[in-house]
Amino acid sequence: MDVSESATDLVLYTFRRCPYAMRARLALLSSRLSYEAREVDLKNKPLHMLTLSPKGTVPVLWIQSGGQSSVVDQSLSIMRWCLLQNDPQSWLSTLEDPQSPGWALIEQNDGPFKAHLDRYKYPSRFGLDHAEQHRGQAAQMLFALQERLQSQAFLSGERWGLVDAAIAPFVRQFAHTDQDWFAAQAWPELCNWLSAFEASADFLAIMQKLPLWHERA
Repeated sequence: MDVSESATDLVLYTFRRCPYAMRARLALLSSRLSYEAREVDLKNKPLHMLTLSPKGTVPVLWIQSGGQSSVVDQSLSIMRWCLLQNDPQSWLSTLEDPQSPGWALIEQNDGPFKAHLDRYKYPSRFGLDHAEQHRGQAAQMLFALQERLQSQAFLSGERWGLVDAAIAPFVRQFAHTDQDWFAAQAWPELCNWLSAFEASADFLAIMQKLPLWHERA
């Protein structure tokens, strides 16, 4: 039986531009699992989403199977869950070793890089008058990606994989904060990698605009 026709019902609470939600949608697409995408207004979060995951952030994956219901509400956990169900592109094989460089890249992305990205993109939220320091510190981490891409086609190796899908949405957010500045930096391989991602069929598929989902009264 095709995975898309399984008896498991999946609902993903998502927000189109959120990089965490984007990586979850990329994994769902790669795994070829059918799911219902519920686009939410983060300023008016659905009660059902908050009931499933009180932390109130996207993505949230609601899984109903065999009369049982479960929730996965961390983006990397959603990616792993989807790929454990079906992994036709062998994404998980690029991260079989917990000590692999790929895991370190993801941890750096989700930790210090994301912290600097937030302060660069939204300085007023953090009481900052200037964001250049955080832009520069984040850029140093991107130069490490540039160096990696000089010796291999993708962050995951010689083919696109989980590491690329987990990190690309955040690099995209950084790049779009000041596109002229980003394009002027000495990281041509990184620019080419990001451009290829944004032009890919997978990116176009996960970025289709959906109407906001509303709970029934």
